[in-house]
Amino acid sequence: MNDVQQHLEELRDRGLYRRMRLVSGPQGPRVLLDGKRVLLLCSNNYLGLADHPRVREAAAYAAMRYGVGAGASRLISGNMTLHQRLETNLAEFKGTESCLLFGSGYLANTGVISALAREGDVVFSDELNHASIVDGCRLARAETFVYDHLDVEHLEHGLAEAGGRGSLIVTDGVFSMDGDIAPLEQIVELAHRYDVRVMVDEAHATGVLGPGGRGSVAAAGLTDVVDVIVGTLGKALGGYGAYVCSSEEIARYLTNSARTLIFSTGPAPPSVAAALAALDLLQREPRRIERLSDNARTLRIALLEQGFHIDDGDTHIVPLVVGDPHLTMDFCERALNRGLFAQAIRPPTVPAGGSRLRLAAMATHRPTELRWAARELAAAAREAGLVPAGAAHEDEHAYEGDLSLDVDVAVAARGFVYDHESVDDSQVRQAA
Repeated sequence: MNDVQQHLEELRDRGLYRRMRLVSGPQGPRVLLDGKRVLLLCSNNYLGLADHPRVREAAAYAAMRYGVGAGASRLISGNMTLHQRLETNLAEFKGTESCLLFGSGYLANTGVISALAREGDVVFSDELNHASIVDGCRLARAETFVYDHLDVEHLEHGLAEAGGRGSLIVTDGVFSMDGDIAPLEQIVELAHRYDVRVMVDEAHATGVLGPGGRGSVAAAGLTDVVDVIVGTLGKALGGYGAYVCSSEEIARYLTNSARTLIFSTGPAPPSVAAALAALDLLQREPRRIERLSDNARTLRIALLEQGFHIDDGDTHIVPLVVGDPHLTMDFCERALNRGLFAQAIRPPTVPAGGSRLRLAAMATHRPTELRWAARELAAAAREAGLVPAGAAHEDEHAYEGDLSLDVDVAVAARGFVYDHESVDDSQVRQAA
């Protein structure tokens, strides 16, 4: 057995092997997954704009007028009028002086952190920050102080220990796997006290939180004091790409220092045009944000009624933490067989012992679908031997909609009692 094959076998034994599932057709609340119609509960298409007719038409028009690619990096010949237009609109939307487009959120985070943190500096990063932030810290020549999740006292300890070498505090605004919100007011206060910059990744907050969907920074009233706001075009805005909003001075600095900007082809015109249309829809139709909030509340209440333990919060991301990756995959497959697709999230995406189903509400879900989904998840949990604490065992009500079956999820040890007699180890491993 060679080393690659051995590694794959080890992943299977540990319940961590991954494979790609195939979605046919556009992204929406209901999709065709591996040939089966399912309710989608794990998409980042929060506002349902990925398949909106105006967004699709804008992308198609841009492809015909501008072509399908930028042809070069933006510092050579790949900087187009569409790029400038979107940057202007995003800066106005976010309330900042300037904005820079990047090819993806991963490129934005790795490029900005490695540019702003120099050798001898210290970067301060929440322990549950996105992998792109983690890798940005690794690429920077600075030291990294990882503070306990949302723990501003631990952060202050690190700042004090750095002895004036602090350069940058970086945090998610809304954390992608838990749905909780960073304590931005306290972080900014510490940053001012210790004279360091603050960078906030708004990937899961833009289009969701704050006035007009402007994100967690705007929700906290901190737009004028957060130095760098990173966001994506690929979640609530439904497309692909990313942006960095900042002062004009920092934008000029990144143009000359961020390697992931300098050495990458500019974003494709269809993607940029799609983002322009999506941003316009977000501003013209604020009811989408309200519907998302309403649906998130509906999903949380429905899960609580089924006996699931749900942490305090009101965002659209709802984790059901199981813990063991094999059990998580079993639960995921059983939910999938009931017509729900909510991908199982396992290490290294989450810490060891944190495998889960990460549920995400969308503005385009119907409340009846979400209540039905909660009942089916409870039934799938019981089948997997993960009994929601206090869950009712009444017969499940059928959902009268055009759905079949299929899912991939994760659930919470705090909210479950493991029924050892209902599932044996061989069943779990086979499901994984």
